[in-house]
Amino acid sequence: MKVRGSVFEGGTRMDFVVDAHMGLALVVGAGLGFFGGLFGIGGGILAIPLFVLGFGMEQAQAQGTALVLMVPNLLVGWWRYQQRQPMPWRAQVAIAGSATLVTWGMAHFATQLDPLVLRGVFCVFLLALAIRLWRAAPAAAGAEKPLALRWLPVVGAAGGCSMGLLGIGGGLLATPLLAGWLGQRQAVAQGLSLALVAPSSAVALAAYASAGHVDWSRGLPMAVGGLATVSAGVAWAHRLPERRMRTAFAAMLGVTALWLGVGRWLMG
Repeated sequence: MKVRGSVFEGGTRMDFVVDAHMGLALVVGAGLGFFGGLFGIGGGILAIPLFVLGFGMEQAQAQGTALVLMVPNLLVGWWRYQQRQPMPWRAQVAIAGSATLVTWGMAHFATQLDPLVLRGVFCVFLLALAIRLWRAAPAAAGAEKPLALRWLPVVGAAGGCSMGLLGIGGGLLATPLLAGWLGQRQAVAQGLSLALVAPSSAVALAAYASAGHVDWSRGLPMAVGGLATVSAGVAWAHRLPERRMRTAFAAMLGVTALWLGVGRWLMG
């Protein structure tokens, strides 16, 4: 839909045309970028339910389009993190290599699944994440263990499964494994998680796009809008009470998962 109008300047009439769909996509992308930065989890978790419920997309199409929003944010985040907290390249290659291979296979598998089955898996993931966030306790401080490179491909494969199948969640699985199982400091765990999700999200996007499950006309403007506001969301995150934010976000994810699961039947 295009909105036409005119303005007068110095006695001269100037006509203009505004693409309302692009304007809406920029605004929505800006909101998703802000809340992604605020909650520190990523715009995809918010974008996918919005695409399904608000835009009527099938699950695979929603996941592919959300990756358009996520990929630039994750790549910029990875680059910025390397500037502040450099990670050993051997470790990054180990975790990113396995994640990328598994992501490619799982993404192709996801594009062949029945949309209702894929939506059900996504709902279960959101509910599990909501419960985990609700019950999460602050991480205990402790001595960092030496990084065991031999286990990084296992962590990468776990994160790659989630990125390929759902388009999200690689970092949410990898960070607790790196911090809890492998005993790394939170900063190191987050840095290695970015090394996992940034390249694997690009691979997942390529797989979804090759299967025709990406709406570029909505995804690209949203990506631009998200890049403009994600830093503001991060800044606000440092001003608000962490526990209250996490509880509110967990409640929102739980409600979203339930609505995705039963909303279609409730509305007939």
